[in-house]
Amino acid sequence: MTGARSKASTRGNDSKLAVKNKPAKKAKSVKDPNKPKRPPSAFFVFMEDFRQEYKAKHPNNKAVSAVGKAGGERWKSLTDEEKAPYIAKADKRKADYEKTIQAYNRKLAGEAAEESDKSKSEVEDDDEDGSGEEDEDDD
Repeated sequence: MTGARSKASTRGNDSKLAVKNKPAKKAKSVKDPNKPKRPPSAFFVFMEDFRQEYKAKHPNNKAVSAVGKAGGERWKSLTDEEKAPYIAKADKRKADYEKTIQAYNRKLAGEAAEESDKSKSEVEDDDEDGSGEEDEDDD
Protein backbone atom coordinates (compact mmCIF):
# COMPACT_ATOMS: atom_id res chain seq x y z
CA MET A 1 0.00 0.00 0.00
CA THR A 2 2.83 2.36 -0.52
CA GLY A 3 1.72 5.59 -2.09
CA ALA A 4 -1.93 4.99 -1.21
CA ARG A 5 -3.84 7.91 0.15
CA SER A 6 -6.25 7.70 3.02
CA LYS A 7 -9.93 8.21 2.30
CA ALA A 8 -10.04 11.36 4.41
CA SER A 9 -7.34 13.09 2.39
CA THR A 10 -8.85 12.08 -0.98
CA ARG A 11 -12.20 13.58 -0.03
CA GLY A 12 -10.66 16.82 1.09
CA ASN A 13 -12.23 16.40 4.53
CA ASP A 14 -9.26 17.23 6.72
CA SER A 15 -11.36 18.53 9.60
CA LYS A 16 -11.53 15.02 11.08
CA LEU A 17 -7.77 14.84 11.16
CA ALA A 18 -7.23 18.24 12.71
CA VAL A 19 -6.16 18.29 16.32
CA LYS A 20 -8.82 19.91 18.42
CA ASN A 21 -7.80 22.36 21.07
CA LYS A 22 -8.55 21.28 24.59
CA PRO A 23 -10.77 23.65 26.54
CA ALA A 24 -9.03 25.74 29.14
CA LYS A 25 -8.83 24.09 32.53
CA LYS A 26 -11.40 25.25 35.03
CA ALA A 27 -10.17 26.95 38.12
CA LYS A 28 -10.33 24.61 41.07
CA SER A 29 -13.21 25.34 43.35
CA VAL A 30 -12.26 26.24 46.86
CA LYS A 31 -13.36 23.64 49.39
CA ASP A 32 -15.62 24.84 52.14
CA PRO A 33 -13.82 24.35 55.46
CA ASN A 34 -17.19 24.08 57.24
CA LYS A 35 -18.33 21.09 55.18
CA PRO A 36 -18.49 17.91 57.30
CA LYS A 37 -15.86 15.28 56.62
CA ARG A 38 -16.97 11.96 55.17
CA PRO A 39 -17.22 9.13 57.68
CA PRO A 40 -14.53 6.43 57.79
CA SER A 41 -15.20 2.98 56.39
CA ALA A 42 -15.23 -0.08 58.65
CA PHE A 43 -11.59 -0.73 57.78
CA PHE A 44 -10.51 2.72 58.95
CA VAL A 45 -12.51 2.33 62.16
CA PHE A 46 -10.62 -0.93 62.68
CA MET A 47 -7.32 0.80 61.93
CA GLU A 48 -7.94 3.39 64.68
CA ASP A 49 -7.82 0.59 67.26
CA PHE A 50 -5.16 -1.44 65.45
CA ARG A 51 -2.69 1.47 65.30
CA GLN A 52 -2.72 1.83 69.07
CA GLU A 53 -2.30 -1.92 69.53
CA TYR A 54 0.53 -2.09 66.96
CA LYS A 55 2.40 0.87 68.44
CA ALA A 56 2.22 -0.71 71.90
CA LYS A 57 3.74 -3.95 70.60
CA HIS A 58 6.27 -2.31 68.26
CA PRO A 59 7.34 1.02 69.82
CA ASN A 60 10.50 1.29 67.69
CA ASN A 61 8.71 0.90 64.35
CA LYS A 62 7.76 4.38 63.13
CA ALA A 63 6.98 3.49 59.50
CA VAL A 64 3.39 4.25 58.54
CA SER A 65 3.59 1.76 55.72
CA ALA A 66 4.46 -1.07 58.10
CA VAL A 67 1.44 -0.28 60.28
CA GLY A 68 -0.84 -0.08 57.24
CA LYS A 69 0.44 -3.30 55.78
CA ALA A 70 0.09 -5.18 59.07
CA GLY A 71 -3.39 -3.73 59.55
CA GLY A 72 -4.47 -4.76 56.07
CA GLU A 73 -3.26 -8.31 56.58
CA ARG A 74 -5.01 -8.50 59.95
CA TRP A 75 -8.27 -7.11 58.49
CA LYS A 76 -8.23 -9.73 55.74
CA SER A 77 -7.75 -12.50 58.29
CA LEU A 78 -10.71 -11.40 60.45
CA THR A 79 -13.99 -13.29 60.19
CA ASP A 80 -17.29 -11.55 59.53
CA GLU A 81 -18.18 -11.87 63.22
CA GLU A 82 -14.94 -10.16 64.21
CA LYS A 83 -15.54 -7.37 61.69
CA ALA A 84 -19.15 -6.82 62.83
CA PRO A 85 -18.40 -4.28 65.62
CA TYR A 86 -16.33 -2.16 63.26
CA ILE A 87 -19.01 -2.31 60.59
CA ALA A 88 -21.62 -1.27 63.18
CA LYS A 89 -19.48 1.69 64.29
CA ALA A 90 -18.95 2.72 60.67
CA ASP A 91 -22.71 2.50 59.97
CA LYS A 92 -23.45 4.66 63.02
CA ARG A 93 -20.91 7.25 61.90
CA LYS A 94 -22.39 7.19 58.41
CA ALA A 95 -25.91 7.82 59.80
CA ASP A 96 -24.57 10.72 61.88
CA TYR A 97 -22.81 12.08 58.81
CA GLU A 98 -26.02 11.88 56.74
CA LYS A 99 -27.84 14.00 59.35
CA THR A 100 -24.98 16.48 59.53
CA ILE A 101 -24.65 16.84 55.76
CA GLN A 102 -28.40 17.34 55.36
CA ALA A 103 -28.29 20.15 57.93
CA TYR A 104 -25.27 21.61 56.15
CA ASN A 105 -27.02 21.48 52.77
CA ARG A 106 -30.17 23.10 54.23
CA LYS A 107 -27.99 25.88 55.64
CA LEU A 108 -26.36 26.40 52.23
CA ALA A 109 -29.77 26.39 50.52
CA GLY A 110 -31.02 28.96 53.04
CA GLU A 111 -28.07 31.24 52.33
CA ALA A 112 -28.62 30.86 48.59
CA ALA A 113 -32.32 31.66 49.00
CA GLU A 114 -31.49 34.83 50.95
CA GLU A 115 -29.17 35.95 48.16
CA SER A 116 -31.81 35.28 45.50
CA ASP A 117 -34.48 37.14 47.53
CA LYS A 118 -32.26 40.19 47.59
CA SER A 119 -31.92 40.11 43.83
CA LYS A 120 -35.67 39.94 43.13
CA SER A 121 -37.23 42.83 41.35
CA GLU A 122 -39.30 45.35 43.28
CA VAL A 123 -42.02 45.11 40.60
CA GLU A 124 -43.58 42.13 42.39
CA ASP A 125 -44.24 44.26 45.48
CA ASP A 126 -46.65 46.55 43.55
CA ASP A 127 -49.40 43.94 43.72
CA GLU A 128 -51.22 44.63 47.03
CA ASP A 129 -53.74 41.76 47.14
CA GLY A 130 -51.14 39.03 46.53
CA SER A 131 -53.28 37.30 43.91
CA GLY A 132 -50.77 37.93 41.19
CA GLU A 133 -53.46 39.36 38.92
CA GLU A 134 -53.74 43.00 37.95
CA ASP A 135 -56.93 44.87 38.67
CA GLU A 136 -58.56 45.96 35.45
CA ASP A 137 -60.90 48.91 35.31
CA ASP A 138 -63.86 48.45 32.98
CA ASP A 139 -64.40 51.92 31.49
